[in-house]
Amino acid sequence: MDSPVVGPVVVGVDGSDAGLTALDWAVGEAVRHGWALRIVHASLWEHYEGVVPAWSTDRPSGQVLAENIIGTAEERARRRAPALTLTADVLAEDATSALLREGQEAVLLVVGARGRGELADLLLGSVGLVVAARAPGPVVVIRGDTYALEARHRRVLLGVGDRDVDSPAVRFAFREAAVRDAELDVVRTWRRPAHGPADHLLMRRAGGAYFADESSELLDKALGIAASEHPQVRLHRSSVEGPAHKVLPERSAAADLLVVGARRRDGLVGLELGRVVHRALHHASCPVAVVPQHHPVISEGDQ
Repeated sequence: MDSPVVGPVVVGVDGSDAGLTALDWAVGEAVRHGWALRIVHASLWEHYEGVVPAWSTDRPSGQVLAENIIGTAEERARRRAPALTLTADVLAEDATSALLREGQEAVLLVVGARGRGELADLLLGSVGLVVAARAPGPVVVIRGDTYALEARHRRVLLGVGDRDVDSPAVRFAFREAAVRDAELDVVRTWRRPAHGPADHLLMRRAGGAYFADESSELLDKALGIAASEHPQVRLHRSSVEGPAHKVLPERSAAADLLVVGARRRDGLVGLELGRVVHRALHHASCPVAVVPQHHPVISEGDQ
């Protein structure tokens, strides 16, 4: 039976070092999976400089710059993977709109942590943040040191939340670990509530054991189906006491990829990155994959 046709890996480049690092990572990911690669550069040079008449021999500086950026990126990708199927285009849009539109058909959208012209003290460029928050499919924001970018740890880190039973993030993480022949380090964090069940006498006597056991049970449920479908993946499961937004960035220092789920509310538009995802995008020591999980909007009458 033929494998289903999937869209390409789409990577945005802007001439920055971060963009080229994202390109290199995207090339490796496309080769790893046997997917096509699409390189895009967004430029509004025509909007600012106008279209030059056909008889003119002068070329606008914006056009020259855009063509140089996309040409250099395409040449770099072909040198790294000569057999890779790829396309490269300059798109007459702003970067955010272009990447979100391209992401509609992409199997994966790859962006750099910073863009051209970003201030040095910004940890994540606005384009990457908005794309990670609004893209319909998985987005990987490229950050981290050479060891992580070259996948030398051979470890994929997955953060499991309350809604991650056989979720897209879980399936994504297993797929990445399988194709990389990497260990999948799965972390579920828990915290003792300040009020409520923790005040029960039996729970106080048990200390944190009650919440650790509850966390482990959810972890088993979350991974069960994907683990049975990928028996070759080496699993390391752990339930850790502490806030996920701190635990995951700390553990990412020993990972090649951090996978986190992001909630999407169907029918709602806006930035929907929670605290865990937001902190991971700013502080993780490796590339971060943000995998959307869609939920229907619940009206007040349905609650």
